[in-house]
Amino acid sequence: MVQQITEGICITVETFYNKDQSNPLLNEYTFAYRVSIDNNSNFPVKLLRRHWQIFDSNGSHRDVEGEGVVGQQPIMEPGESFQYMSGASIRTDIGRMAGTYQMENMLNKKLFNVTIPEFDLIAPYKMN
Repeated sequence: MVQQITEGICITVETFYNKDQSNPLLNEYTFAYRVSIDNNSNFPVKLLRRHWQIFDSNGSHRDVEGEGVVGQQPIMEPGESFQYMSGASIRTDIGRMAGTYQMENMLNKKLFNVTIPEFDLIAPYKMN
């Protein structure tokens, strides 16, 4: 599990290898990740966009950008949290992800980026 705070917004990420959806013989490795977003600031925020960078151990890299997360653009009042699960597939049994969320301060309408800390995607058998 990794965690990072940007402007009072705490991002925590936990990853899971999805053995049932992976096929190592075809170089398909699927991972799930749970993201918790805690608004520890003193203003309400809205998550507008996401930008992910996904890397595998072959040196492949791809960017994923879009509105919101899992079809939502959650608004979090001070002290509130939002949690969601999503996933990613890569071509190797080791990789990593990192990114940013674009947030809006709902009081002054200022946009700011929140860092999603880098986290590893590692098939459990690689850790032995």
